[in-house]
Amino acid sequence: MKKYLIILLLLAPGLVYLPGTGLSAENEAETLNFAAQPVASFEMIKHTVVLDPGHGGIDPGAVGPSGVLEKDVALSISKRLASLFRQSGAKVVLTRDKDKEPGKGAGRVPDKVGDLAHRVKISEQSRADVFLSIHLNSFSGSGEYGAQVFYQSGSAEGEKLAKSIQSQLNICLVDSGREALPGDFFVCRNSSAPAVIIEVGFLSNPEEEKELTEPFYQTRASWAIFSGVVNYFAGEGVS
Repeated sequence: MKKYLIILLLLAPGLVYLPGTGLSAENEAETLNFAAQPVASFEMIKHTVVLDPGHGGIDPGAVGPSGVLEKDVALSISKRLASLFRQSGAKVVLTRDKDKEPGKGAGRVPDKVGDLAHRVKISEQSRADVFLSIHLNSFSGSGEYGAQVFYQSGSAEGEKLAKSIQSQLNICLVDSGREALPGDFFVCRNSSAPAVIIEVGFLSNPEEEKELTEPFYQTRASWAIFSGVVNYFAGEGVS
């Protein structure tokens, strides 16, 4: 018999959470710690969030040792994240909501520049307040692990957003010691809104690859990203 749980918690200024409904009894403890579902966030109301699930269509992105595709995990996490933001009162725009490239370059060879430009165009047309590009990392060795956030070098707001999200990822997932880092990225460089690239984990690490396919782990990752964005708009959690 399933045991149902409906509890309201005040976990942060301006946030009210409903941590789980219809979850089995064995998941209750984890639910209280990680799977809180926001039903209101005063910080997010009227803000527009553009979510950009990386790759798609004929472009699979990184491929894990057991065949897990970056494009699939990125889309799944983005959809979960979209739900959290919508519940919080934010307007959400996804650059893609299916397994396809957002741009018109639907051919046998991915049009990477055209694809990235189209993602930025969607963000600009939506008048985004933040642009979050969701990806999975990969490395030649299998030992690397942990989520990491990147921002455009020289962008003060991008840096604040990235650090805020990184802090929550380190708390809610695994603290690998990684920090938000600057770089030069097409989507971040060409976005008017503060923009970050979020590498949720390493598909090249067999253990993390398995975790990244698990719905509960994806929920934790989504909640961490959501919390980081809320803290960014609240001006909290950024050193």
